[in-house]
Order: sequence, then C-alpha cells, then structure tokens
Amino acid sequence: MTFWILFISTMALSLWAAARVKSIYNRYNQGTVSSGLTGGEAAGRILQMAGINDVEITHHDEILGDHYDPTHKRLVLSEANYFGRTPAALGVAAHECGHAIQHAQSYAPLHWRMAAVGVTTYANQVVMWLPLIGMFTGIIQPVTGALFMAVAWGVIMLFNLITLPVEFDASRRAKYVLAETGFIAPGEEADGVKKVLDAAAWTYVAAFITSLGYFLWHLLPFLTGGRSRE
Repeated sequence: MTFWILFISTMALSLWAAARVKSIYNRYNQGTVSSGLTGGEAAGRILQMAGINDVEITHHDEILGDHYDPTHKRLVLSEANYFGRTPAALGVAAHECGHAIQHAQSYAPLHWRMAAVGVTTYANQVVMWLPLIGMFTGIIQPVTGALFMAVAWGVIMLFNLITLPVEFDASRRAKYVLAETGFIAPGEEADGVKKVLDAAAWTYVAAFITSLGYFLWHLLPFLTGGRSRE
C-alpha cells in the first residue's frame, strides 16, 4: 500500500509539472517580442556580451529538447525556440545561455553535476533492471536488493538535488540579462518569460521529490530494523 501511494503521488506530481510547463510554454509561444529577435539571435548576442566565443549555437527538431552540452560546448535549441520570436523562445534560449555562462565561470554546482553524470547513469540502470532481475530470477535477497536500490536512488536523489541550484541560477541569469539588454519589454513579455522559466523549474523540483521519496522508501527497512514498510 505504501509503495502504491508513493508511486501514484509521485507520478501525478511529475505529470502535473510536465503538463503545466507545456501549457504555459504554449501560451507564451505566440506573437513577436518588441525587439524582433529570434531565440537563436538572442543567444548569440548574450554569449557575445559574456565574452564567450567558443560555444556553437545550433538547433534540432526535438520539441523542448533545448540543452547546453558542456562537453562539446554546444548550445542546442529546438527549431521553435531557435527561429521563434516569442517570449517563450527567448526565455528558453537565455536559460541555456545561462548554463554556458556557468560553465565559463566554473560555477561549482554545474561542475558537480557534470562529475556525477557517469555514476548517475549507472544508478538509473540499477533502479530500472534490478527489480526485474529480482522478480524473475529470485537470485537477489530482498535485503540485498533493498540496499542496492537505496544506494542507487540516493545517487539519483543527490544528482537531482545538485541540479536544482544549476537550473534556478540559469533562470535567474536569463531573466536578468533579457531585461537589462531590452531583448524583452517590461510587462507582458517579461511576465511571460518568468512564467515559462518558473514552470520549467517545477519539473526539476518534481524529479527531486520523486527520487527522495523512492530513496527513503527503500531505506526504510534499515531505519526500522527490518520491519515491514506496510
């Protein structure tokens, strides 16, 4: 019963956060900002003003697949945000520029997250496959399985915790630079950028809460001396 409550509540939280960011993005992905800039143009100017000349700005056709790749120093925007002239497009583009600026300035949480990517990838594989292996083979003792799952979810939880300051700081930088440069106008445009970025932040909060919940659930038998989680 405890597991199903955890599963349903965290799933509902994640779905709500994803639906909310999509709804708000679509609301502000309309019209044209007063500066007339596209997301790609705004990104180029922001990086230039920051003295960053070695980051490639490109685009792809994945919807909301915008990201900054610190390994290859590549800022990737969806086509809607690269070519778009909406508050949503400029907000997302500026947010990704925030990550590039973090990288250039050696922002500590970003480097912690980069360092944790490898072990987090393994942890994600553990939480995906270990329950199936235990269920269908029976070769893993419940206590051993719970320990491995607790450790794996703990790694994922810490990764998601580190991600929070990285994402919130990038959004803070984006709101500030867009306002200071006049790329977006005060009022409705600035409000649109704020709402889009704030909604996106909730997806990271939801991921952290989910991983924290599963970590504590798997850790519970050890905290209660092996008593049932039911």
